Amino acid sequence: MNSLDCVKKRIRSAIVRSSVPEDPSHAENTLEWLLKFKPNADEALRIAALGHDIERAIEERKVRREDFGDYDALKAAHAENSAVILREIMKECEVSDPSLINETCRLVEAHEVGGDPSSDLLRDADGISFFDVNLPLYFQREGWDETRRRSIWGYRRLTPGAKEIVKHIVYEEEVLMRLLHEVTHVKRGQLPID
Repeated sequence: MNSLDCVKKRIRSAIVRSSVPEDPSHAENTLEWLLKFKPNADEALRIAALGHDIERAIEERKVRREDFGDYDALKAAHAENSAVILREIMKECEVSDPSLINETCRLVEAHEVGGDPSSDLLRDADGISFFDVNLPLYFQREGWDETRRRSIWGYRRLTPGAKEIVKHIVYEEEVLMRLLHEVTHVKRGQLPID
């Protein structure tokens, strides 16, 4: 097995053990969305898409929501922790190209906020995937108010093209369709999170 196959196998092996049930499908779905946007994505982007949330799957290293008063600070710590874990995996799998390791980890660190074309692309793939596969299970676990808050936060960070994709996602449950409609039509100033 080559080093990159080892990395991908280790990521999938960790994520499948996550206590968050949607994590395995979210990792694969984020990679799928990334490849829809950029079929020739390099290995750094592909690995970052697959492993961007890996810290949630490692209970003893997981960032805890209750430790942060600010959601953006939580997400920044989550991204940084995922990058640290991914760097360790890449070194353990003997990835010999330091620039590949550094770029992969940089992308993971930026996956919540973007800031350049590659990290913006990863942010969009991640964000669309939240709506595509995570939202129904998140709603079951967290309820209307928290899912609405999280969804508005996630929707606002998307580029206009990604927002259009999200607007056309269809759920079987009418309550999720109402929630999606509300999230995609809310204006700044109408929410307590503004």
